[in-house]
Amino acid sequence: MTMKIGIIGAGNIGGTLARRWTSLGHEVLIANSRGPETLRELARETGAKAVTVAEVVQGVEVVVITIPQKAVLALPKDLFANVSKDVIVLDTNNYYPARDGRIEAIEQGAIESVWVSEQVGRPVLKVFNNIGHQSLFEKGAPKGTPGRLALPVAGDDATAKGKVLRLVEELGFDAVDAGSLADSWRQQPGTPVYVRDFDEPRTMAALAEADHGKRAEYRNAANEAAKRYFT
Repeated sequence: MTMKIGIIGAGNIGGTLARRWTSLGHEVLIANSRGPETLRELARETGAKAVTVAEVVQGVEVVVITIPQKAVLALPKDLFANVSKDVIVLDTNNYYPARDGRIEAIEQGAIESVWVSEQVGRPVLKVFNNIGHQSLFEKGAPKGTPGRLALPVAGDDATAKGKVLRLVEELGFDAVDAGSLADSWRQQPGTPVYVRDFDEPRTMAALAEADHGKRAEYRNAANEAAKRYFT
């Protein structure tokens, strides 16, 4: 079943999702902070429609927020004001202080995607944040393929999560229910499941292995490793 999907952000993950979903027949709208004229090449390549941020959330079934964590604060405060409550919002973001600066609420213990949900005023589901864009583009495989990679999905709405699990499966990955949005810390940077390209059993084991008491340690280690990309 084809869907109409809006993507906010045209970086590595946003661009990859646009390529994958259009190739599967979905109608994709894509926007960034610089305006649709900067997305002409991607639109021409993929068939996605380049639009403004205000337009990308209108008339769609799913919205993907895939921008640097700090950029969430720059989204229009009324972005979802006239958007149906049935629209599913996905958060792929990761918090890296070296790139995003210090976000005090997260440093004091807020769960990253819970924080995103609070900023945009809508429930979100966490997915696509723990896989590199090349793996997302290249490593999807038919269901039943030995060693097929798995992706965790965390969120609170069971109906919305079911739809997202199917989207993940359609992309060629085993979809793993990773619990509530409050549990999404288990798939954040530095955790055992982060960018490891695990199959389903190992993904589930890695999620279970994550230690809540080490959240800051995980983040700090990932931030140190990523500094070379952001400086």
